[in-house]
Amino acid sequence: MLKRLFTLLISICAATAFAAVDVNTAGSADLDSVKGIGPGTSSKLLEVRKNGKFKDWPDLIARMPGIGEKRAAKLSAEGLTVNGESFKAVATTTTKPAADKPVKAAAAPTPKQ
Repeated sequence: MLKRLFTLLISICAATAFAAVDVNTAGSADLDSVKGIGPGTSSKLLEVRKNGKFKDWPDLIARMPGIGEKRAAKLSAEGLTVNGESFKAVATTTTKPAADKPVKAAAAPTPKQ
């Protein structure tokens, strides 16, 4: 019985250790618990948040110096959320030549006689 109780307690602690931290509701200690956020970043986040809660990840990236898409993806992977949402990178589109259209080869110059 004691083993089961101890196992349950450890399981609960492990589950809460990996809980998401929302940037709009977290305090300084909660933000510091996210790997990649130190005391300087957490205090800056709280300072910027005084001007209004972050609407979404693009809003956080735009308003928070030092956080771009790459860092936002890392912080999200470590458990940081904005309004309960994880970061989803915006897919960039690249144009590729159409495969169904043949490319015309340049005509070879005719030799002069």
